Formats: sequence, structure tokens, C-alpha cells
Amino acid sequence: MRSAKFVSVARGPEPREGSATDQRIALAHEWDELVAQVRRLGPRFATFLAPPRRQDLAAAVGDGTGVLINVARQCHALLVTSGGVTAVPLPDLSADEVHDRTAEHLAGLHETDAAAQLVHYTRQRAQVRKAPATYQAHHAAKVGMGKAQTALDNTLLPDLAWLWDTVAEPVLRALDEAGPPAGGRHRIWWCPTGWLSFLPLHAAGHHDGSGRSVLDRTVSSYVPTLRALAEATRSPEPDPTATDRLLVVTVQEADGMAPLPQVAEELRLLREVFGAEQLTVLEGPDATRGTVLSQLATHRWAHFSCHGRQDPFDPARGGLLLSDGTLGIGELSRGSYRGDFAFLSACMTASGGLSLRDEAITIGAALHYSGFRRVVAALWSIDAETATELAGDVFRSLMKDGLFRPQCSASAVTEAVTRLRNQNPGHPSRWAAFTHIGP
Repeated sequence: MRSAKFVSVARGPEPREGSATDQRIALAHEWDELVAQVRRLGPRFATFLAPPRRQDLAAAVGDGTGVLINVARQCHALLVTSGGVTAVPLPDLSADEVHDRTAEHLAGLHETDAAAQLVHYTRQRAQVRKAPATYQAHHAAKVGMGKAQTALDNTLLPDLAWLWDTVAEPVLRALDEAGPPAGGRHRIWWCPTGWLSFLPLHAAGHHDGSGRSVLDRTVSSYVPTLRALAEATRSPEPDPTATDRLLVVTVQEADGMAPLPQVAEELRLLREVFGAEQLTVLEGPDATRGTVLSQLATHRWAHFSCHGRQDPFDPARGGLLLSDGTLGIGELSRGSYRGDFAFLSACMTASGGLSLRDEAITIGAALHYSGFRRVVAALWSIDAETATELAGDVFRSLMKDGLFRPQCSASAVTEAVTRLRNQNPGHPSRWAAFTHIGP
């Protein structure tokens, strides 16, 4: 047994009582002075790190309503309008049920994604080793994929009805009591918190032809925060007659992922809508992270047709899969763009993370924060044909008399999703994922 060896260490004087508190106070004063110095730099910095003013938020929502959902012991919806803020109680909403339904929903998405990956893997095996066993394995994988999709829809349908009963219907009832909506539909910006941010509030409803749905009653968008919406609406809209080019980024194959059959079709339809001379195309090997970032800085409009990836346990690792790797959320959010519209025909581009559920760490939100006013994104993995159909509907709707008008994109996305819903009301996994971010 080793003998203990003690070493005498000279110790300095004990810190006097209260010194740690004094240091924190001194640092707080230094912080306040630094913030004050920044605010004195000019009008642009006058509100640096200041809480948003009510008049700024009111100006951001205009004739619409910002809806912040607070999920706590007692749940409320805070309705922000030009006239002020109103709290609407949500007595039938509980944090426990939000957690349980979201957990089941995310489990269903995981099962569906795993089944899709197995279909891709068994297809590759069958192409390499043409034998009865590999064909049977591929067939079994496709059957499993169908079952997973059915199970997901069977969970989503009651979830959408529950979201209507507990959240959307009380909110819309309060808005109806305040006054009829302009243009026949309420304009809403949803700002959910916690686990609720994983669920498609914009698609809440009883999709049985009764009209009791958010799609039938509103034009809905999401915003990471109302401050972000105020920032996006602060500067004037660009001249609609100004000509510009659409940046198109297409990557059909990425390591370990199934090829995307819709890439060529989406490029074809964009050439049809805009004309080839109005497109800047980065295709396949040309679509590198550095090139895409540099081109985003010089284009007001962008369309991505590629794989998206999100890690719910580490959402900052999410991004778009390009030819030389993942264009991550961090890289996108560090940019400073003057974009009007970005369409992300990619999976999980509006999905956040489990560890920081209240933080808007999504690919779509990163583009919005970095300067693209309006972003179309998806909450989960999307069907290729459906994504292409929706993209075609949206782009054709926004092109009027040879001019591209992204300021109408919220209505265009709502109408396109509603058409998809009407075609397949019993399969919300195909249409409820598509979202609009921004004004």
C-alpha cells in the first residue's frame, strides 16, 4: 500500500466576503456601458439588444395576427394585433398531452424514414445481386414502407383534429369576435413554443369537408420570433418590375442517400416558368458549399432541390446536402443576404431539435434570419412527386405577367397545400409538412 505524500502549498489570502458579488456588479456595469456605446453608433443600432417595442410588433403584423402559444401549467395563446395583445386561455391544452403526442409523432416520422432507407438499401442490393432473395427483401421493404406511412397518417389525422379543438379553434373564435377577417381569411403568423413547434399547426383541423380547418380559414405562416417578422417587414418591398435571376441548386445524389427523382423535373418546370435565361443553375458537382454561399449573396430568389438533414439531438448539425458536404445551419445563419424568397424542396428544413425546443434552429429559419424574407420549407421528409407538384403550383402562381411576385407566397403556399389536401385528405403525411416562413 502506497504511503500518502502530503505537499504543503502556499495559499494566498482568502478572498474577502462579497468580492464575487462586487465583480459581477462591475461586469454588469461594464456590459451596460458597452451596449450603450453600440446604441450611440447611430439610428440603425438604437435598439441593439433592446426588447421589441409593441408598436414595432404591431407594425409587423399589420392587419394580421401574431399567435404565440405558451405551453405551461396553464396554456394560453397570445394574440398580437395592431390594437394590442390579448391572452386567450386554452383550457383543453396541456403540456403533458403536447409532449406525448409529439413523442408519438416523432417516433412515427423516425419509423417512416427508417423504412424509406431500407427500401433504398434493398433496391441497391437487388441491382447488384440479382437473386430471388434480394428481390424478396426489396418487396418486403416496400410493404414495410407502406405500413409505416399508413401508421403515420393514422396518427397525424387525430393529431390535426386535436390541434384544431385545443388551439386553432379557440384562437379563430377570438379573432372572429374581434372582427371579420380582411379578404375572407385571417392572416396568421404562428409562433409555437416547446414540443408544440414540431406539430403542423398550419394544417390543424377536421379534414372532412366541414371547413373546420386552419387551411380553410386562414393564410398561415410561421415566424421564429415576432422580432424576426418585424425585421423582415422593416425595409420596403423591392420594385416588382426589377428583373432578377433565380438561383437554382440541384443535387440529385448524396452519400448514403437515395437519388432524388424530382430534381430534373423541378429544373424543367423552373425553366418553363422563368425562362432559361433568368436562371443561375448550380447542378451536381457545381453545387458546392462555397459557390452556393457566394451566389446567395447576389440573388434575391433561390430554389434548392436536394436532400436536407436534421439531427433532433444536435440541430445545429442540420443542413442541405450539397456535392462537397453539408451546407450547415451555422454557415447559412452567418450570412447577410437581401433575399426575397427561397423554396427548399428538401426534407426536414423546417424541423428543429429536441434539446433546445424553443430555439428556432432550423434550415428555413437560418435562411430567414440571414436575410431571406420568405422561405418555403418542410417539417419532415417529403414525397418527391408531391414536392415537385407543390413547387410547380407555387412558382406558377407567383409569376404574373412575366413578373415574379414573392410577396404573394403565403397565399400561394396555402392554396397549393389545400389543393394537395383535397386530393388526399386521408394522407396528411403527404401535404401537411409544407410550411411558409415570413411575411
